[in-house]
Amino acid sequence: MNTEFLKRVRLERYLFGILMAISMVWLAELSGEKEIIFPEICALTIGAWISEQQPWAVNKRRIFLLMSAASLFGVLIVRYCPLPLIAQVCICFGFSGFILTACKTNFVPIISACILPVYLRTTSFVYPAAVMVMALIIIAAQWVMEKNHLRPVNKFLPCEFDLRKQIIKWSKLLAVFGLIALIPFKTHQIYFLAPPLIVMFTELSNPKSPARTKPVYIAGLMTFAALTGSLCRLLLNVYLNIPLSVCTAFSCIVLFAALNKVRINFPPAGAVLLIPMILDEKLLQMFPVEVFIGSIVLTFTAMILFGDVKSKSCGS
Repeated sequence: MNTEFLKRVRLERYLFGILMAISMVWLAELSGEKEIIFPEICALTIGAWISEQQPWAVNKRRIFLLMSAASLFGVLIVRYCPLPLIAQVCICFGFSGFILTACKTNFVPIISACILPVYLRTTSFVYPAAVMVMALIIIAAQWVMEKNHLRPVNKFLPCEFDLRKQIIKWSKLLAVFGLIALIPFKTHQIYFLAPPLIVMFTELSNPKSPARTKPVYIAGLMTFAALTGSLCRLLLNVYLNIPLSVCTAFSCIVLFAALNKVRINFPPAGAVLLIPMILDEKLLQMFPVEVFIGSIVLTFTAMILFGDVKSKSCGS
């Protein structure tokens, strides 16, 4: 496919991503159902629509099934698991690793889909239903873009996982994450480990991930996204009482302009951008600081502890 043509239509793909985020938040405002706002949708639009090459080895059917299973599992954990919060999060993290391995994919955004309802204490099945609908929209729009040559056709090649190595990897990820999480969860400052940061940590633990070549840029991008989302929510929504959907639009425009400038389409940055849209306003001022510290700790932990892992494909 002509790369020059793809560059020319990139603006259209950015526009589709912004419209998707606006529509989601507008519908949540209209219905009064906050659970409809799914921050990871911005990450999916970056990976499935905006990027010339999809960053995950996953097909459309797996996108729907994995997002549906992860979001439903997270809600079920909140409803029926009596264990402490940190244990619930670790269970969701482990479950995500299990189904990723079983489905032979590195579609790590499902980690955020699974853990987010635990953080927000979401018990409503509106959340997984909304995730399913939005996953279908992502898939349908990607198919239309491919048919109309607005992006390359996504060809799925299953990851060749070594089961023993996968068990070791996810056990190590869980152990390291559990240790890092002890202080934030003990002090109730859980957004030092916001769900998109956990996705970032998992991605950077992949020795073949392109993101590992620019760890400082990645940490900076996550902080920039958190700061952009928080400032837009505070200034436009909290202080000026402008609708949340307008804040979302402005936030996405700023982030997408930054992504286009630095030429790094890192999907978790899209998810962390929209987290402020669902936070209590009292948490907004500290959120960028928490993301900055959390991203630095997780980035360099992943770089140091997971740099010598060998794999067959998908970098897992």
